[in-house]
Amino acid sequence: MSLSSPVAVVAADDGVVSAPSIPDGPTRRRSFSPGQKLQYLSEYEVACETGEGAGYLRRHGLYSSLISEWRKQRDAGLLEGKNPGEAVGRPSAAQAENARLKAQLRKAEVELSMTRTALEIMGKAHALLGQISESADTDPRRGKRS
Repeated sequence: MSLSSPVAVVAADDGVVSAPSIPDGPTRRRSFSPGQKLQYLSEYEVACETGEGAGYLRRHGLYSSLISEWRKQRDAGLLEGKNPGEAVGRPSAAQAENARLKAQLRKAEVELSMTRTALEIMGKAHALLGQISESADTDPRRGKRS
């Protein structure tokens, strides 16, 4: 009797035993057209709004680094107007600066919107406190202390 290490084998329903399949040679790297990149980006951003971004990436076999790179390409304007199969490449220094400035502008617009909303709320609170103060001063039921 000899002891040997267990080996995993696959048995089909017909009783034939076969070894697990191993792909022949290296796997081919996937490539995406500019249209596919834009579609994946928009679908991913929608999934992120509902908290399902990581699940979306897993389902489609994508990495967050790809999304980051594609977002930079989109913001630099490299994905628009490209034909399928046409090389996208890296953004030039001017395109990268343009993308950075666009992102900075979007951030500033969001901050401006929040500031405007806060000022509007503060204005309403000030008006309400003014009305409360006036009504307290003219209330006949309030007696003065001696």
